Amino acid sequence: MEVNVLSISGQETGAKVQLPETIFGLEPNDHAIYLDVKQYLANQRQGTHKAKQRNEIAGSTRKLYKQKGTGGARAGNIKSPLFNGGGRVFGPQPRDYSFKLNKKLKQLARKSALSYKAKDNNIVIVEDFAFDTIKTKNYIKLVADLKVADSKTLLVLPEANKNVYLSSRNIQKARVITADQLSTYDVLNADKLLLTAGSVKKIEEALSK
Repeated sequence: MEVNVLSISGQETGAKVQLPETIFGLEPNDHAIYLDVKQYLANQRQGTHKAKQRNEIAGSTRKLYKQKGTGGARAGNIKSPLFNGGGRVFGPQPRDYSFKLNKKLKQLARKSALSYKAKDNNIVIVEDFAFDTIKTKNYIKLVADLKVADSKTLLVLPEANKNVYLSSRNIQKARVITADQLSTYDVLNADKLLLTAGSVKKIEEALSK
């Protein structure tokens, strides 16, 4: 699949980039995508939630009232889960939500996500560029010239560029990452995928192993 390369001003440069069919032209595997996104979201969870059980509550252990003769249900101490302020039954405990996925499955998921973007014509190829200074208006102009200002965009760079990253950080719908940080979730979460000519090569190298 050949795609025209645009300049940062939105004009065609005359150059073309070949998007490999083995990465951008697959029949997407929805289950692989589901598992990879599920793992990504699970890994974002801190897992530090905690509720106190009755043995962890600070308070008296005296019996509240006599066992019989009150007309009410029998009761032990104030730490009982039945009372306000008592311990919680089977409450959340700290845990690790992460789980393992095979590398080949994760690769298939990323290829499937990229294939969906290519199929829907939501990939824009931009020439390699850099900003001389850190200015938000430079990035705003970039997405406006590329006619993607109203879309949630993901710009993939071949390597880290501090000026481009910091220029985009204050824009709500913009995200900038490097090719080695590309994940299935990021690809699917963006409306438009902006790839530079250099990042296409990096992605091809990473997903062809």
